[in-house]
Amino acid sequence: MNATVMTAPGLEVTREAVSSNLSLVLGEITDTAAAISEAELAAVSRLLERGKRIFVTGAGRSGLVLRMAAMRLMHLGLEVHVAGDTTTPAIREGDLLLVASGSGTTGGVVKAAETAAKSQALIAAFTANPGSPLAALADEVVIVPAQQKADHGSGVSRQYSGSLFEQSLFVATEALFQSLWDTVDVPAEELWLRHANLE
Repeated sequence: MNATVMTAPGLEVTREAVSSNLSLVLGEITDTAAAISEAELAAVSRLLERGKRIFVTGAGRSGLVLRMAAMRLMHLGLEVHVAGDTTTPAIREGDLLLVASGSGTTGGVVKAAETAAKSQALIAAFTANPGSPLAALADEVVIVPAQQKADHGSGVSRQYSGSLFEQSLFVATEALFQSLWDTVDVPAEELWLRHANLE
């Protein structure tokens, strides 16, 4: 299969095009983040406070966003593990699995949630699909009103694939971190002492 992925020779991306697309991306993120339920995010923050240990998992770019969230939660002093890392222990009762999938049907992500449920761990899920298997497994669900990655003709977003879901997931998890940080009297300099020093 041959597919054209670049522009024709001689064509250049203009500053105007870049400016227009910066506005597009920022506008879509702003609108979508504003539509995320603050009550749903607050419910997840309560689970983060209750969980003995925090585990995160997601596939692809959603998984990368949750890895960033894991770092911030670790900076707060929480015990955080990324599923799939060689040193990640078994999840158990009282732990929390923080998970994301736009479709809510990603095989490995749903399987992780099923394992967490069988282990009597808590589950907090971010998804664009409230009727998904992932949402059904979760104790708390945050609906991110963005298109799913294979939903190319919905008109929800002009961006490619699941970009808007992933961008909004990042904003939502950053808001969670900031909200949790606001509840403790710990300066940034103290949080920074936990940052990796083997980089």
